[in-house]
Amino acid sequence: MENYTYNSLTLQLEGLNVSKKWIYPVFLSILFSYLFIMVTNVGIAALVFIDKNLHQPMYLLFCNLPINDILGNSILLPRLLVDILLPPSERLISYYECVVQAFTTHMFGTTSHTVLMIMAFDRYVAICKPLHYTAIMTNKMVMKLTVSAWGVAFVSVGILLGLTIRLNRCRSIIMNPYCDNASLFKLSCDSVLINNVYGITFTVVLLTSSIGTMVLTYTNITVVCLTSKNKSLNSKALRTCSTHLVVYLIMVFNGMSIITLHRFPHYSDYRKLCTILFHIIPCSINPIIYGVQSKEIKKFFSKSFKSKKTLPSFHQS
Repeated sequence: MENYTYNSLTLQLEGLNVSKKWIYPVFLSILFSYLFIMVTNVGIAALVFIDKNLHQPMYLLFCNLPINDILGNSILLPRLLVDILLPPSERLISYYECVVQAFTTHMFGTTSHTVLMIMAFDRYVAICKPLHYTAIMTNKMVMKLTVSAWGVAFVSVGILLGLTIRLNRCRSIIMNPYCDNASLFKLSCDSVLINNVYGITFTVVLLTSSIGTMVLTYTNITVVCLTSKNKSLNSKALRTCSTHLVVYLIMVFNGMSIITLHRFPHYSDYRKLCTILFHIIPCSINPIIYGVQSKEIKKFFSKSFKSKKTLPSFHQS
């Protein structure tokens, strides 16, 4: 017979099932990944704000990605690192902290899609309507796209969590390495039909909108590139769009893996691993891919490196 604890304000996280010999290797791997994510993404975001040459719509919209990566991981990974070193019985979290963690997690996932959608729109205008680009992609338009990307995610996730926190809880164990919406409403003994309906609708609408935007924009971009004899345009389109597409496909693959593994309870350990990798892999790859492919970002680092090399000779003279 299951023991019920009604509306407990202290919850227990199941966490990652790591054998003793692997605790420190896993801990160090996640720690170095977290440090790498924070340093690279903070660096890229700061660079875009500092360098006036990067105050272009493409980079200002892209800047939403590192900001989202920083916010998404600063709540999740430090807590996960602490829990790895604790025995399962001591992995306790307050209900309110759990709700905040769940909100941040879903905001991170949703905003990743909405930001990549507005970035796709920017690439579409730049390549398919180059003569009208400056007229369309004004500072006001960039602001509107940014607010809409974060606003849609905030409202959608707010409703998702709002439907969950209204439920009474009769369990206190989160069957996951961290808190998310599904883990929270599974604590309830009330009917969760509305939660399931809204959750499925929310996921379908988000993925349909996201994939639909990518298919439409890249179909148009491909048609323009195939019909254009401008090699410079084709080269620029290939360089900027390939990076965008790679980031998107990595994110979608990670997300689909988690959704698929949810259907197979006996693969719960693999699902837990995928949920962690969903945060780590895209956030680690984003700054590398965009940093390597961006001429402006490479120019900035090249100038900085050259100026540092000339400093000693300047002082000597």
